[in-house]
Amino acid sequence: MAKVLGIGGVFFKARNPKQLADWYATWLGLEIDPSFGGAHFRPTSLPEKTYTVWAPFKETTDYFDPSMRPFMINLIVDDLSGALRQVKKGGCKPDGRPAGIGIRNVWLVYWPGGKQSRTLATEVA
Repeated sequence: MAKVLGIGGVFFKARNPKQLADWYATWLGLEIDPSFGGAHFRPTSLPEKTYTVWAPFKETTDYFDPSMRPFMINLIVDDLSGALRQVKKGGCKPDGRPAGIGIRNVWLVYWPGGKQSRTLATEVA
């Protein structure tokens, strides 16, 4: 039987994709590929202990609150404290609450333009 080997990409709609990509490049160092306006994450460039989670939630979950979006993205960062300082300078307001899901140093961050999405940033030891 054929089986899934991993996540091939995360694709989403944005009001202003270029502005959002520029924000991630400026404040989180994301290397944007101008040929499509997104970024590649090669498995060989990620820390050894990292992995990707795929998990559907019930429509009625409050896990993503206060976001009204039906998705959440978890970003792996090399320095959580530094990343939080950077996104604050970029106009984001970190929520400041640990997510409490058993992963070390996970925080919620609301991106510019209001509380439109919930993003986790995970620091890998």
